[in-house]
Amino acid sequence: MVPKLCLLFLLVFLAFWATRTHFSKLHVVKAATPTELRIAEAGWWPTKGTAAPEEYAGTGSCASCHSEIFQRQQKTPMAEALSPANGTSIPGLSQKPAQFRVNGLDYEVVANDKLNYSVRDGKNSLSVPVNWIFGDGQFGRTFVYEYKGNYYESRLSYYGEGHGLDFTTGNPGQTPGRLDAALGRRMSLDELPLCFGCHSTKASTNGQFDPSHLTPGVSCEACHGPGTAHVAEMSMGSGRSATLISNVSKLSPTDSVDYCGACHRTSADVTLMGVTGVLTLRFPAYRLERSRCWGKNGDGRLTCIACHDPHEDLVREATAYDKKCLGCHQAAGSSKLRASNHLPSCPTGRPGCVSCHMPKHEIPEMHATFTDHRIGIYAPNAAFSE
Repeated sequence: MVPKLCLLFLLVFLAFWATRTHFSKLHVVKAATPTELRIAEAGWWPTKGTAAPEEYAGTGSCASCHSEIFQRQQKTPMAEALSPANGTSIPGLSQKPAQFRVNGLDYEVVANDKLNYSVRDGKNSLSVPVNWIFGDGQFGRTFVYEYKGNYYESRLSYYGEGHGLDFTTGNPGQTPGRLDAALGRRMSLDELPLCFGCHSTKASTNGQFDPSHLTPGVSCEACHGPGTAHVAEMSMGSGRSATLISNVSKLSPTDSVDYCGACHRTSADVTLMGVTGVLTLRFPAYRLERSRCWGKNGDGRLTCIACHDPHEDLVREATAYDKKCLGCHQAAGSSKLRASNHLPSCPTGRPGCVSCHMPKHEIPEMHATFTDHRIGIYAPNAAFSE
């Protein structure tokens, strides 16, 4: 009990230092809060993992009343954030295995009945069947496998669009002295519920990591919480509003962004992690809250769900977001952009606001380009700015 209290107080102190705000009963009122503290509080929060298995109703129960939303959500990248590995998991591998050579080590991923991942050093080899694939392929696919009773993250990931195998993001690239270390990184017991908790549903129950009953991908109950009580409540037919399910739309701006930040990382999470530079593009909540228009208390017009419907596939057409931008920057009854708060009006007034004010930057080690959610005024082709 004492070590847990010490850890909790340490997190409070670090979050205070990182966010320069005041805590009240371990709850940040006006700034982002570390996810660890959110989970420690009462009530549902994504990745909490303390509910009992029987508290989950399952996607079938959700779909029975919310069929249209459910069908749309199933086509999103979140719904495909985790998948069991098999011979057809990655299209094309059955015809041509993926290979990679670095510092005298030969890697290969072969799809037969299973997906097999191996490494050779010229004398010895080690091969394992892949259990899980993290990611839908948009930013790569990382393999997780079991070896000698432990879970490992593959040293290499599979990147699409002709890139094939390359180092997994965050891998130092140094050549390990043992084949098992060259194949992958052993995942800690504390890390497992966090990784699976953000890529699947019900990976942890009763506070214990147990992937045997998880639902692959982020489904309804991953964000809205266990639904058995909600289903019972609504089946009574009282016509009252649902109270036994989490409704993100009712949260304050900071709480709403922190809610998504449980997996996409809050500002406090990123600060505590020590991530800096272009890699912070991976954490849109952090970048959004660094925008000048975010404000001290946040802005309900700038939350994640104000622009992105989590039940819909990601909209990639830049002009599709103009309506959201003009909701703040266009005067009533006028076709001209105007100043909002302390921001100047746009001198060009061209469509595709996000093309200029949310530029894209490449993260080379991920072979991907990310939109910078730090809304601002940038010079054309400007380099990434912290």
